[in-house]
Amino acid sequence: MARYTSRPLDKIAAGAAFLLGLLTILGALGSQHLGGLTPCELCLEQRQPYYWGLPILAGVLLLWNRLPIAVWYIAMAIVTALFVWSTYMGVYHSGVEWGWWPGPTACSGVGEGLDFSALGNLNDAHVVGCDVVQFRFLGISLAGYNALISLGITALLAVSISAQARHRRA
Repeated sequence: MARYTSRPLDKIAAGAAFLLGLLTILGALGSQHLGGLTPCELCLEQRQPYYWGLPILAGVLLLWNRLPIAVWYIAMAIVTALFVWSTYMGVYHSGVEWGWWPGPTACSGVGEGLDFSALGNLNDAHVVGCDVVQFRFLGISLAGYNALISLGITALLAVSISAQARHRRA
């Protein structure tokens, strides 16, 4: 019982991961809806771990002392795997932006020999390629920051799982 009254490292790390993730996805949505940045296909895919992982992590945090330990570990493993995927996607997207490797054909480069005249006025559509950087800060794009932040969230979740395992063994 005293374990939870002193705010153990496992819960603090999980809470920090949630807060960091929430601020990140709110920042991404804000940059789109308030800042005018248009997300590409890879940007939108990088948001999926936040949309799935944060609600699961919120549930774990809300039910911290009521979850069976096996369910806790499974939920934390799922959230950690989602943010490992987010880290990978951020690194992949950054590499596409830097030209280190090709991106998906759906959102990188330009098509040739296509006639869109029958579709109406396409000038109204604003499509951004996955290889186009709309914003950099300190030389790092938003995809690069997502990779770093997702790696940080993954590390915090690993700390939480490790601390929980230590508590269980003690």
